[in-house]
Amino acid sequence: MAAHRRSRQRPTGGTTVRAAATVVLAGAATAAGFDGAGHAAPQPAPALTGADVDRLYREAEVATEKYNGAMEKADSARQRLRDLQDETARAQARLNDAREALGTVAAAQYRAGGLDPALRLMLSEDPDAYLDGAALTERAGSRHHAELGRARAQLREIEKLRGAARVEAKTLTARRAELKRHKKTITEKLSAARLALSRMSPEERDRITGGSGRAARTAAGAVRDAAAPSQAPNARAAQAVAYAHQKLGSPYVWGATGPDAFDCSGLVLAAYRSAGVSLPRTTYAQIGAGRRVSRSELLPGDLVFFYSGISHVGLYIGNGQMIHAPNPSAPVRVAPIDQMPFAGATRVV
Repeated sequence: MAAHRRSRQRPTGGTTVRAAATVVLAGAATAAGFDGAGHAAPQPAPALTGADVDRLYREAEVATEKYNGAMEKADSARQRLRDLQDETARAQARLNDAREALGTVAAAQYRAGGLDPALRLMLSEDPDAYLDGAALTERAGSRHHAELGRARAQLREIEKLRGAARVEAKTLTARRAELKRHKKTITEKLSAARLALSRMSPEERDRITGGSGRAARTAAGAVRDAAAPSQAPNARAAQAVAYAHQKLGSPYVWGATGPDAFDCSGLVLAAYRSAGVSLPRTTYAQIGAGRRVSRSELLPGDLVFFYSGISHVGLYIGNGQMIHAPNPSAPVRVAPIDQMPFAGATRVV
């Protein structure tokens, strides 16, 4: 039995030694740079292409427009909360006045004591004056009841205002959380795009960024020197186009509406603001801010929108060209409207 047990243990021991040797040899091979397929070193992430960078910028722009919309709603909620707080303070002041008036009446009644009116009449040294005073007290009692009614109404008003303020405060908190989410998305997308650009050749980088602000202004001059574009439909549209021309070369900054930096919807908002026209803040609201026009009807000053989600906007200037704020790596510049998938156009005025 002992021999039988030994004969079974020897193969096991041999297997263990061989396995250990295999591990040692594998480790040595790895150290020498001869990894097997099962122990391959992690490969670096593949370099992003220009199309990938464009996609990241589009995704960042979608998040930017959502951020702009949330910021607009947060500003409205903040203003409504301030208004409610101011109205509550005014209502509280009115209630304090009513309480003071009620206190004056109560103090007068206390000083008069609880004497029976007939007895006070008998004891009075001047019955006529007493009777006049009694009539005045009765009228004061009526005013007392009216003051009580007003005080109750003011209390109800204050409670209603405080309830509305609590709701608005919750809305503002939710908007701030939404802003934080969108900001995180924007930052991540733009950081990835910047990293990808830093690894590209200068030629590829220039293709995406469009060169410097001076290049943007030079391109604009070429557009102006070309065949005269169709005339703007009115003076306000012409002023918006003139403003956009003045801002060529300005940097793109997400969330910015000028005067020195813009995002895409911020640029057209500022252009029409210079002409005395108020536009909504976001691309998906701006497309509904005027009369929709077809591509064949475009005139200078029209807003042109791109991508299925209406995430980008430019200001049409004629000859198939627009001025727009492309992305953080490219300044405000002139570009053909064929450069991106066309989604629609709006004539504001």
